[in-house]
Amino acid sequence: MSEINGLEPVATFCGNCNCGCPQLFVDPNASADRRIVLTDDFGQRVQMSADQFSSLIDEAKAGKLDGIALP
Repeated sequence: MSEINGLEPVATFCGNCNCGCPQLFVDPNASADRRIVLTDDFGQRVQMSADQFSSLIDEAKAGKLDGIALP
């Protein structure tokens, strides 16, 4: 995973192909409310604060997102 446009890579989701997998970055140059960057495999971005991202992680750990990925 390489640095893209000043973004610091954190994680790549999937990574088993060459299709432009979703990735998680930190943008150290962004304002605090837009510092976390999630990209999808279509080139779109979602930017959020570290607090918002922490809330998402807490909900995932609590199992609130478990059913989303099921077909």
